[in-house]
Amino acid sequence: MNRVILITASIAIFGLAIGTEVLAQVRTSTSYHIQSDSINTGGGLGTSTNYRQESTVGEVATGVATSTNYNLYAGYQQMQEVYIAVSAASDVTMAPAIVGLVGGEAEGNTYMIATTDSPSGYQMTYKSSLSPAMQNTISTTTIADYSPATTTPDILFSTGINDEHFAFSPYGNDIVDRYKTNGSSCGSGSASTTACWDGLSTTSTTIAQATSPNHPYGATTTIYYKVGVGNNVHHAPGVFTGTYVATTTITVLPL
Repeated sequence: MNRVILITASIAIFGLAIGTEVLAQVRTSTSYHIQSDSINTGGGLGTSTNYRQESTVGEVATGVATSTNYNLYAGYQQMQEVYIAVSAASDVTMAPAIVGLVGGEAEGNTYMIATTDSPSGYQMTYKSSLSPAMQNTISTTTIADYSPATTTPDILFSTGINDEHFAFSPYGNDIVDRYKTNGSSCGSGSASTTACWDGLSTTSTTIAQATSPNHPYGATTTIYYKVGVGNNVHHAPGVFTGTYVATTTITVLPL
């Protein structure tokens, strides 16, 4: 009896064409960021069948000034829009196939590159479309989302003889503290390609965040996956062989 595990990572990207105008962060709170402001008096928008005019008398010395070291935008409507983009992650096929009679583990990985010129950086969140994430394609059988032993991810991926679960672990320079390890536990330290293992949820979880721009090179985040099936699981009623698929969503937004 062979159980083949397949992950289809359907990536949905939000915020590729953000219309937020950004030059400098002037106000902030726990609820909002005002990136820039503009105080104008007089003028305004005027249109007719022949023209469109936008003007102000509140700011002078308008226009663009440049040198080898800077670009300066001054005056009415000179603020620039935030640029943010992310490369689409590829689908992942877990390997090797798991033999139901003896159990085992399968693994795989994918990556995406987030690029932004936002002065405040960006945030990347991750969630599954269904709960549990891993669903059999021809039956109602599922594989449970991994459940860490504590409130933080597990530094070791552990599968008991009666366990059947699916976990993920993000890696990259912008990984948040939850997915960093000090060598003995997760929650602080540095990023690792072999830890920290967590379970997916239909509620978005922040996996990466930066507080400064990274354009034009961007930042790479890799997500590692593991499926573990214990050797007693094939005895459980209602467990079917076949292909299991998890559909997940990555969301990247500027801060």
